[in-house]
Amino acid sequence: MTTSRSILLVEDNEDDVFIMKRALTAAGVKNPLHVVEHGQEAVDYLAGAGKFQDRALFPLPAIIFLDLKLPLKSGHEVLAWIREQPEFYPIVIIILTSSEEPKDLSQAYKLGANSYLVKPPTVDKLIEMAKAFKWCWLEYNHFGAN
Repeated sequence: MTTSRSILLVEDNEDDVFIMKRALTAAGVKNPLHVVEHGQEAVDYLAGAGKFQDRALFPLPAIIFLDLKLPLKSGHEVLAWIREQPEFYPIVIIILTSSEEPKDLSQAYKLGANSYLVKPPTVDKLIEMAKAFKWCWLEYNHFGAN
């Protein structure tokens, strides 16, 4: 497993951030986790703009967990922006949302999401999901350069 590759969590709900951190820790994910709270902040982070200029402190992630219902820029808008940047093509983008709407699912895949996960109703189920994520994306997936 490559633990040096960072993960970016784009989530505006601080309770969901807390629970996700807990689930990743319980699943044994040791990769650095960076959190941004809204869509524009995600774009700024990836672009290295403003407070995110220092790539030693804010490295490009290998994986992004992206909520869809975000302030300032929606998750769909962020996803579209990321996929328009050729240098970000290798980044794995996992939609992590409460939306089970077929149109959200369809649009996310159309825009280039690698996976679409619906937030489970309990912490135990989220931990199970985090373990499956670790197994699939961190232990067996081969990443492109970015």
